[in-house]
Amino acid sequence: MNKILICYAVLLTALLAWSFRAYRTTRRENRRLEENQQALSLETEHYRTRLGEEAASVQALRLRCAEFETLRAADAERIRALGIRLRRLEAAAKSTTKTELVLRAPLHDTLVAAVVRKDDTTACIPQRDTLRGFRWRDPWITVEGRIDGDSVACRVVSVDTLHQIVHRVPRRFLFIRWGTKAIRQEIVSSNPHTRIVHTEYIKLER
Repeated sequence: MNKILICYAVLLTALLAWSFRAYRTTRRENRRLEENQQALSLETEHYRTRLGEEAASVQALRLRCAEFETLRAADAERIRALGIRLRRLEAAAKSTTKTELVLRAPLHDTLVAAVVRKDDTTACIPQRDTLRGFRWRDPWITVEGRIDGDSVACRVVSVDTLHQIVHRVPRRFLFIRWGTKAIRQEIVSSNPHTRIVHTEYIKLER
């Protein structure tokens, strides 16, 4: 009789442990899906840092490998092209920026040498021509060009550094903080002429 009670107690304990584990797994999975729905419904938040830099904030998506391969097929193909297996992927992030600049630059004259062949002789007579040019620059963008007749040749060089910060947002009740409410990514651009149009951060779940 005692052996039967002991076996019954062991089986009951195992069943309760399995039920509790399944409950925790289901609850964690439901929470992940709720956070993903919230992340998809939220738009990218734009703001300025204390240094005056352009910044954007977005909540991270938490996808499993199969979900990532289905929902982000183009990104998955690009990752495979790098020789990386999706099951080894920890996270994937991408950002889109736009650099726009309105400027006024003074024109300046540049003398250029030209060689002209005379029609009646084989001699070449050197002549000088004048091209009008312009140049403007700051620590991030360089714009230069020249006006030649009815055409304009222009060269634009833009340099930017994007700083990526991924952090955990804790749950909060009054002054108490605990656990993890969401994972967010902050993107900061060092170029004041750049605006972050879109940013995305995907964390792969195991």
